Amino acid sequence: MGDRTILHSDMNCFYASVEMLHHPELEGKPLAVGGDPEARHGIVLTANYIAKKCGVKTGMALWQAKQACPEIIFVPPRMDLYLRFSSMAREIYSEYTDKIEPYGIDEGWLDVTESSIIKGDGMKIAQEISDRIKYELGITVSIGISWNKIFAKLGSDYKKPDAITQFHRGNYKEIVWGLPVSDLLYVGRQTNKKLQKLGIHTIGQLAQTDEKLLDSHFGKSVWCYGHLQMDMTRIRFVRKDMKLRSSRLETVQRHRETWKRIWMCGLF
Repeated sequence: MGDRTILHSDMNCFYASVEMLHHPELEGKPLAVGGDPEARHGIVLTANYIAKKCGVKTGMALWQAKQACPEIIFVPPRMDLYLRFSSMAREIYSEYTDKIEPYGIDEGWLDVTESSIIKGDGMKIAQEISDRIKYELGITVSIGISWNKIFAKLGSDYKKPDAITQFHRGNYKEIVWGLPVSDLLYVGRQTNKKLQKLGIHTIGQLAQTDEKLLDSHFGKSVWCYGHLQMDMTRIRFVRKDMKLRSSRLETVQRHRETWKRIWMCGLF
């Protein structure tokens, strides 16, 4: 059985991109979505790249964002609008595969392994999806391509915005091994701290670390994870009619449940 072809599609600065599309007068200006700008409380849900270059980050309090970027413009979130765009992106994805797993409302995995005979290889499909979302929705995506979900997600994060990155068995060590271990999906702040104390700073170092050392600190699963012997990457089918999550809070809650399951299986 050959490798699967997994895409991870991430709509760039999703909320901010949608707002910029609906407010062309704000083009070229730093913008953030979140909180209540009039009451001056709340947090940044997302910011455009101009604001990010000034140091504005997701989760930052509005007053902190204002300090980092005095010229920033805040707009309140419009979840119904973002959900509509998310559904339109999902419609595009569904023309290439029915194996889709959302990861929040702005990103998700697609298993296009069985689509290659008709639609072409992963790169061709990714390029078509990228072009269609740009033309039909007016926003951009970054797409990662690999044989598993973890590397596909890493690929979509590797280059932004509006980029396609492929990690295959012929190039992944050359590119991925030098990346910070914290770039790996599910390696959070606390786990990263523990790995740093062990002198494990890169993904390559994790992959080359002795199994017994990792087993003694984290359990066997983290060694398997680093050596790609534990895929953890089967696409979880989500029905087309299933209600999409409508807020970052729900996404955070889902992540907590994911962490709990991983902890119970011994990954951390």
